[in-house]
Amino acid sequence: MGVDSPSVRSAVSRLKRRGLLVAGRTPDGAAGYGLSDGARQLLEDGDRRIYGRSSARSGGGWLLAVFSVPEEERHKRHLLRSRLARLGFGTAAPGVWIAPAHVHEETRHTLERLGLAPYVDLFKGGHLGFEPTAEAVGRWWDLAALARQHHAFLDAHEPVLRRWSRRRMVAPQEAYRDYLLALDSWRRLPYADPGLPTALLPGDWPGVRAARVFAALHSRLRDAGARFVNLSVR
Repeated sequence: MGVDSPSVRSAVSRLKRRGLLVAGRTPDGAAGYGLSDGARQLLEDGDRRIYGRSSARSGGGWLLAVFSVPEEERHKRHLLRSRLARLGFGTAAPGVWIAPAHVHEETRHTLERLGLAPYVDLFKGGHLGFEPTAEAVGRWWDLAALARQHHAFLDAHEPVLRRWSRRRMVAPQEAYRDYLLALDSWRRLPYADPGLPTALLPGDWPGVRAARVFAALHSRLRDAGARFVNLSVR
């Protein structure tokens, strides 16, 4: 993958400091690392977001996050805003953030893990007016910027899918590399675009095609890439 050893060690150190990795032992007694409970929850939430795009766009109402942070703890205000943005929330008004309702559980887990839950109230509901909801969505999210991210993914990985579609054999090492690069690119998109309902997006929305490309790469390459990992570990 072109990642050198010092970079890997640095990344592992950061994950330890964040409490996501904990020291442990393998069954044969070798020193190693395991996932903390918080890391497992983080990965479970991420799996639902990254691999569950088809159901996410079906609608189901909205989630509102309304927060108030005392001035003496204003550093938490910045952390709260940045985390809501990273979860894919748009801004409906100062102190009022909005996202599709299906991200509720992940949002709750994130706020609890970071100790931010006491500052936030969460509400589920529908948009009742006064402007059409599609116009409001265009105000809450920067759709042009999101579309550019989807197009960048397509430019990088649609040719990879075409190349694999012409091949009958799937080489495990190549599959691992191409799948991991696609996954690394794709995993950011379901957070930037949190599954906004298709009916509220422009008719040529590239996110639909990007999701299909990733799903096809996942179907074609994931199992072969896993075989390469399993062989390398033995």
